[in-house]
Amino acid sequence: MSEQFSRWDPVDQLQSEEDMAMYLDACLEEDPGDGSVVRAALNDIARAQGMTQLAKATGITREGLYKALSPTGNPEFSTILKVIKALKIKLHASAGGEPLAAA
Repeated sequence: MSEQFSRWDPVDQLQSEEDMAMYLDACLEEDPGDGSVVRAALNDIARAQGMTQLAKATGITREGLYKALSPTGNPEFSTILKVIKALKIKLHASAGGEPLAAA
């Protein structure tokens, strides 16, 4: 008997706004500094909400969103902020961690 595997998609787990916010928060913590993990998380959240709906809310075309949030995308910070605002997610800053080393 052979095992059947299906591809896991985080979108299936993003059922509520709280799920989406916690997922993005975890991805912000785990991002290596190049934005790749955050970009992937925003792509997942956008797909969970509906890319067409997000395009209308941001004023960015669906194709533009797919491109910006793709693994090879390099969205401007203003695009990220538009997406986050349209998804009704709030970012906050808090002090913590080690201070930057002096040069």
